[in-house]
Amino acid sequence: MKRSLRRAALAAVVLLALLLGIGGGMLLDRQVMVAAAGPAGQNSPNFHLLSEAWDIIQSHYVDRPAIDAQQLTYGALSGMVNALGDTGHTVFLTPQMVKEDRMSLQGEFDGIGATVKMKDGYVVIAGLIDDSPALHAGLRPGEMILKVDGQDMTGLTLDQVVSHILGPAGTNVTLTLRNPDTDQTRDLTITRAHIVTPSVSWRMLPGSTVAHVRLSAFSEKAGADLQKALAEVQQAGASAIILDMRNNPGGLLGEAISVASQFLKDGNVLQEKDSSGKVVPTAVEQNVPKTDLPVIVLVNGGTASAAEIVSGALQDARRATVLGETTFGTGTVLNQFNLSDGSAINVAVGEWLTPKGRVIWHHGIVPDVTVTLPSDVNPLTPSAENEMTPAQLRASGDTQLLAALDRLTKATAERAPSYWMGAK
Repeated sequence: MKRSLRRAALAAVVLLALLLGIGGGMLLDRQVMVAAAGPAGQNSPNFHLLSEAWDIIQSHYVDRPAIDAQQLTYGALSGMVNALGDTGHTVFLTPQMVKEDRMSLQGEFDGIGATVKMKDGYVVIAGLIDDSPALHAGLRPGEMILKVDGQDMTGLTLDQVVSHILGPAGTNVTLTLRNPDTDQTRDLTITRAHIVTPSVSWRMLPGSTVAHVRLSAFSEKAGADLQKALAEVQQAGASAIILDMRNNPGGLLGEAISVASQFLKDGNVLQEKDSSGKVVPTAVEQNVPKTDLPVIVLVNGGTASAAEIVSGALQDARRATVLGETTFGTGTVLNQFNLSDGSAINVAVGEWLTPKGRVIWHHGIVPDVTVTLPSDVNPLTPSAENEMTPAQLRASGDTQLLAALDRLTKATAERAPSYWMGAK
């Protein structure tokens, strides 16, 4: 049974891209189960109270067409799960969200292609999927979603907002957005698309021998795709690698282990702690190709789940320098419990730790070198660099990528092996 390390909490980051769907990386560890009734006790819910509220709505609410039994049921389930406080990680999924979640693990989905999080009661754009409709339409990280197709989103939960943005490829959705820096609002119409995203892409950065390897998600075959890319990188004569996992929401645990193992000779990739406190390590795989090229890992606040596991493993082993901004802080193990109508609840049942036992949940991976990205700049992708000159790369404004390039260029020229192993 495949387990997935997916993004979470977002405060919580949910893939709009499936959607944005909920899927591109929310789960840290997913095992699909059938929900079963637990034992009754003093901590049992007051079903009579729920029934009273239901009867009051049925008898007195004035907007009769708005009384939809399924929507009210889903709203109650969402509220119950959200009351746990594990926002965006332990979540209720509608049947459509379950479908999108499964599709995202295969590296394809219908949506606009963005990641979102909840902040101060609003759903905020956290990141943009490579070459997505959202990116091309001009959606910007940090913008707050006020309305979807003219409907006010104030006070709605993350999954409720996501459900309004969901829709089939080829249809439009209009977002009313607010820029928190200027307080200006705007309407942006985006055409949903069927998005097929390769988990790995790469390009030699213009004017250099440094390979920009973009790992966008830990979907199926991400490990194999990285093996192929690293073989091409070395054949092309690369002197160093920038492993870009910015806005990577996570994915399958097995793929995270495979990815980390291609940079590590031995040791562990992670540790798993259960509710009793028992800790079990997961060792580096030995049967995968290894690279010893110098590495800098790029991360930001949209880096979550499996991407944090890989970042933490390479950082603990001093195999790579981690550069950018503190990661999201997803560190719980999710089990997916299927409900009878095709909906599901993802529930945190354990916790991931780095090989040295560092806590990721609510803390994130703190970079060795902190470099922020301007709020009006999107991270460069290898596809965007195809036609760039060295001067255009320098003018791109991607301060994180440029800082990594400068450090690797200098280190390679000086032949400083201590730096290659991640030393500051």
